[in-house]
Amino acid sequence: MVKAIGVIPARWGATRFEGKVLANLLGKPVIQHVWENAKKAKTLDDLVVACDDERILKVVENFGGKAIYTSPDQPSGTDRLAEVVNPLDVKIAVNIQGDEPLVKPIMIDNLVIALQDEKAAQMATMIKKIEDEAELTNSNVVKVVVDKNGYALYFSRYAIPYNRTGETDEKKRPTYYKHIGLYAFTKDFLFTFRNLPKSGLENAEKLEQLRVLEYGYKIKIVETKFDTVGVDRPEDLKRAEEALLRERELANE
Repeated sequence: MVKAIGVIPARWGATRFEGKVLANLLGKPVIQHVWENAKKAKTLDDLVVACDDERILKVVENFGGKAIYTSPDQPSGTDRLAEVVNPLDVKIAVNIQGDEPLVKPIMIDNLVIALQDEKAAQMATMIKKIEDEAELTNSNVVKVVVDKNGYALYFSRYAIPYNRTGETDEKKRPTYYKHIGLYAFTKDFLFTFRNLPKSGLENAEKLEQLRVLEYGYKIKIVETKFDTVGVDRPEDLKRAEEALLRERELANE
């Protein structure tokens, strides 16, 4: 049995940036950065790119990665993940975003370990403390509140919790966390989740993880100190490039 597999869903027809996973980023396609970082995760027994286009498959194979062609009709990365793991004897499946070139192997490892250690948990995801004030009002940055046992209470595009007193002192006001779109599922729960009808909260916020909470299941939360830069639009390539160059500079100091 494979204990843990990492799957990188990679879709060609992204609405805001078609073919973004093959966009050039410091001399490599975005998807290669994701692959090379994820490949260093110690807890993964296997890693595969789940793509819907021959162009992606060929590029991945050319840089030495492993790719599987999945149905172009899959509505989400989670569905593409399920298609890959369905025939496999595997315990944990990690959904690694194909447009997150700054993902760290330790982030993947921490999620896998969380599911292995927390027997009550069937799904895990990641958060980071918000340090940039602009992210509080950015609806593309999903905010998270967490209970005392480290499980998600709610995800929202609004800044939650609401700062009722208007306190501006960082030591006194609420601490805000943003969601990092990295998920780990037990295989059994992955298919339970897929079979749940879309929920009202999910439709309102356009966040599929809310389906899990609305149906009464729990999501284990793992905090990270690392930030990521998702490549959703062409202008995000510049942000990702700057972040990668900063990392290289720090590594050389």
